[in-house]
Amino acid sequence: MCGRIVQKSGPVRLSIIEGIETPDSRDRKPRWNLAPSQDALVIRQNHETGVRTIEPLQWGLIPYWTKDPKGGRKPIIARAETVSKLPMFRDAYAKRRCIIPIDAFYEWKTVEGQRTKQPFAIARANEKPFGLGGIWENWKIPGTDDWLRTFAIITTPANVTVSPIHDRMPLMIDPSNAERWLGPDLDPHDILENEFPPDQLKAWPISTRVNSPKNDDAGIIGPLSKARTSSP
Repeated sequence: MCGRIVQKSGPVRLSIIEGIETPDSRDRKPRWNLAPSQDALVIRQNHETGVRTIEPLQWGLIPYWTKDPKGGRKPIIARAETVSKLPMFRDAYAKRRCIIPIDAFYEWKTVEGQRTKQPFAIARANEKPFGLGGIWENWKIPGTDDWLRTFAIITTPANVTVSPIHDRMPLMIDPSNAERWLGPDLDPHDILENEFPPDQLKAWPISTRVNSPKNDDAGIIGPLSKARTSSP
């Protein structure tokens, strides 16, 4: 599902993920347990000017046509299979795609005989930042000239590294597709269908401290044992 992400690298490193460069020099503290409703750094591109930016957007999509954001749901994910079809997502998918640069994400595994799910951290095997495919929206706050920008992460069926933990995983943008994903193509559906190579990922069990967004420190991502494994 991808309900938590890690943005521990500095904005400069996150803005220069493989396949794309977005100059930025702002200062931002590391986020080890970034949760929905919070702000995450997001890369997006203006299709008219070609200007690319990396800036904080709120996690939880509010469509531009929503009259009252308090009364509706704010999806944190959109499924790759339906993102181009559902009214909630299709306009943003066609015109407002984005990349969320991260260092890792978390998933929870159901363990037979245990009441509490076991959380796992999942990252690139080379430990470099990588980009997740997402969509973003502009919503004008009624009675003001202010805009609220929000986003959702697109998910796909899990590959063989992630599937023992969860049946879904975030869409990972291959560096060769980054420019096109941000560009004006109305339906880059083939990118949605690409499976990220399983051997380029690693996963390891972590503490249930991650269950609370209040815990946001480097200890969150540490393995339960000294040996990090490429599969759970």
